This record gives sequence, C-alpha cells and structure tokens, in this order.
Amino acid sequence: MAESLSKIAAVDPVWNRIVDEAETAIQEEPLLGGMIHSTILHHGSLERALAYRLAMKLGSGEMSEQLLREIADEAYASDDGLGAAARADITAVYERDPACHRYIQPLLFFKGFQAIQSYRVAHWLWRQGRKDLAYFLQMRISESFGLDVHPAARIGRGIMIDHAHSIVIGETAVVGDNVSMLHSVTLGGTGKETEDRHPKIGNGVLIGAGAKVLGNIRVGDCSRIAAGSVVLQDVPPCKTVAGVPARIVGEAGCSQPSLTMDHNFPSGGQA
Repeated sequence: MAESLSKIAAVDPVWNRIVDEAETAIQEEPLLGGMIHSTILHHGSLERALAYRLAMKLGSGEMSEQLLREIADEAYASDDGLGAAARADITAVYERDPACHRYIQPLLFFKGFQAIQSYRVAHWLWRQGRKDLAYFLQMRISESFGLDVHPAARIGRGIMIDHAHSIVIGETAVVGDNVSMLHSVTLGGTGKETEDRHPKIGNGVLIGAGAKVLGNIRVGDCSRIAAGSVVLQDVPPCKTVAGVPARIVGEAGCSQPSLTMDHNFPSGGQA
C-alpha cells in the first residue's frame, strides 16, 4: 500500500496543490509555519497528512495522538476509498463554499471536513467489527467538532457541510454522493424504533440550515430541503420542499442544487 500511496502522490493534483498552497501560506504567515510543516509538509501523501491532523484534533487523555494516528494510518492503508473520498470532499468544499479560497483550508481549519474524515475512519472500524473503538471515535468527534454522526451511517463522496455545528446523523441513515448541508441539520428517527429508522438522502441533495429529516423516508436525487423544514414524508427527485411539516413547493430550480448552493425561492414562493 505504501508503494500505491507514493504512486498516487506523484500524480495527485489535490495533494500537489495542497503542498504548493502550504509553502505559500508559510511565506505569508510565518507564525503558522510549525503547524503547517507538521500537518502537511512533513508528509508524503494526503492520507498521511489526514491521519496526523485527525489524531491531533481527536487525541485526549483517554487515547493518545500516537495511537489515533496509528489507527487512521491503518484505515487509509487498508481502504483506498477513504483517500478518494477525502479528495472528493476537499474539492466539494472548495467549489461550493464561498469562504473557501484554497484547498489547504478544509484540511487545516474547517471542522465539517475534518469531522467527516474522522467519521470515515470510524465507519471503517465499524465495518471491521471494532465497534467499541468506532463508538469511541464517534464520542471524540462530537466532543471536538460538535457533530454527532453514528459510525454505522453510510455517507457518500463529495460531501460539503458548511459551518457544520450541531449536525446529527443517525445509525441507519444513508447520504448519497455530492450532498451539501448546512449547520443544525438532523437526519434522525421518529421514536423508539430499533430497525431501519433513519432517512435515505439521494445524490446531489441540498439541505438547508436547521432542517430536520425524520424517519425511514427517502429524499430523491437533486432535491432541495429549505432551511428550518421538518420533513416527515418521501420527497420526489428534483423537488423543493419547505415548511413544518414540509410540503412540495416547486421544482428544484436546477439540475444540481447541491452544487449551486442556491437556497432562494423565486418570486411568488415557487421554486
């Protein structure tokens, strides 16, 4: 796997761009030189840098940074998909978040990106049957980043979580590829069910701030959920829903709402 990572790094435009931006950032702000060197420039690949960064953020008196780094290194070495997902997530944040001007920012500063990469390691542990350790990571992710994502949840690639505070994603939730969501979103249950009880979010969905999607329901591809909505029923593809409880108020307005990040309703209240 080490040979595989070195080959990826040699032709890895995301990692090469991060390294270039790191060198520029040190020139512009020398006081961050130590942190940027230790987080990025001392590593040969994005996977290695992520393992180090996540360990530094999640380490505590209960489990050291070194142990967490070894766990993350093992996960990245065992599953190439984790690194591929991280690259898709960084690109998604850069393309969709107007506050993100460099690829280096999610890796260094954005807790939504860092939390999702930490979840991916926890999910890998869950799939390995190491559930107690996965739960431990879930706890530390919640304590460190303010997001509570169950390690059994299934989350696709190209995920952008803006601001990211108070996100809750339940155990049987599924989130597709290229989904964007803002802070205070809940993908939760509706009671004390113990089986499949959480939402299934399609590809390309945009979920506004404070929206609650509850129960084992499906949100179709490329739909929009307006901020503050409470969604209790299935949402067809390419629709906009709003309200408490949410109802269809129109079309999604474009083919890829999660990419445009457009939360506005046209005049007259129809999307």
